[in-house]
Amino acid sequence: MEILQYRAFSVKFGHMIIIEREHKIILKELEAAMPNKINLSSRLTFILKCLLVSYLLTTGFLLLLALMLYRFGLSEKIVSICIIAIYIIVTFLAGFWAGKREGSRKFLWGLLLGGLYFLILILVSLIINHGVSDLGGNFFTVLILCTGSGMLGGMIS
Repeated sequence: MEILQYRAFSVKFGHMIIIEREHKIILKELEAAMPNKINLSSRLTFILKCLLVSYLLTTGFLLLLALMLYRFGLSEKIVSICIIAIYIIVTFLAGFWAGKREGSRKFLWGLLLGGLYFLILILVSLIINHGVSDLGGNFFTVLILCTGSGMLGGMIS
């Protein structure tokens, strides 16, 4: 009876590892055996990039809305609806991007990005308004819209 010896090298290619068996090289798929490990700094960098792109998109959409307001004289009700639609679209896209990258627990990553988007929105609002007096009635509505659409984007990804 012949004893086969296996030696695993530390050379990894994505989800593949090279194993030597009787002087033959075999590639084994490790995706099921090893969880997808992404270090904390790359996740944090990705989250910050997603938030930056989200706010750049928000800025672009709001500038487009301002142009439409100037050009067509839109009513206040239509402008409010458009602002809410911008929040929904942008946080949906952020959740979608996060879900695509992470691969597991997609809805939680979308929820996280929607919540962070809302948190930054509230902090900027507090700084500009110098207090909490104007947050009032739309606070919980916008919170649910941002987190919900981010989570939906993560689920769909």
